[in-house]
Amino acid sequence: MSEVKPKDRDGLLAFLREIGVEAQTHDHPAVFRVEEGEEIKARLPGAHTKNLFLKDAKDQLWLVSAEGHARIDLKRLHHVIGSGRLSFGSPTLMAQVLGVSPGSVTAFALVNDRERQVRFVLDRTLAEADRLNFHPMANTATTTVSGDGFRRFLAAVGVAPMVVDFEAMAVVEPVR
Repeated sequence: MSEVKPKDRDGLLAFLREIGVEAQTHDHPAVFRVEEGEEIKARLPGAHTKNLFLKDAKDQLWLVSAEGHARIDLKRLHHVIGSGRLSFGSPTLMAQVLGVSPGSVTAFALVNDRERQVRFVLDRTLAEADRLNFHPMANTATTTVSGDGFRRFLAAVGVAPMVVDFEAMAVVEPVR
């Protein structure tokens, strides 16, 4: 794993370059919810994401990255992923562990989880996508990477995702 530990957008983009991941970043007005920014998404190819920072009843932290239109049933998800009952993690905890604030949650923030406290759940649709779009640590931009580039990022930060099919509400074998 690289020694680069980004805390912000510039650090993340430098890290992606260092590990050989080609990324295109597009600046835009702040977007706080998936429903916002549809005109931005229409201009960017690839799968768009929604990301949830969660904490379970056993104090385990989770980051769920799903396709933007996926329906995530938190009342059922804990049965699928083998966690305690899930609720949203606090903004303070999110900032401490992932270095981001509400509205800017992103799978790229896993690079800031130095102690690997967060378990990562990835939507099967995203695992199979050719191109993925995530915020680069701030909700005022979107960064596009290839599916291979995203897998390279996860490997570089030492994260193996649990891949979930949100339509079937089932864990699936990781897509390679």
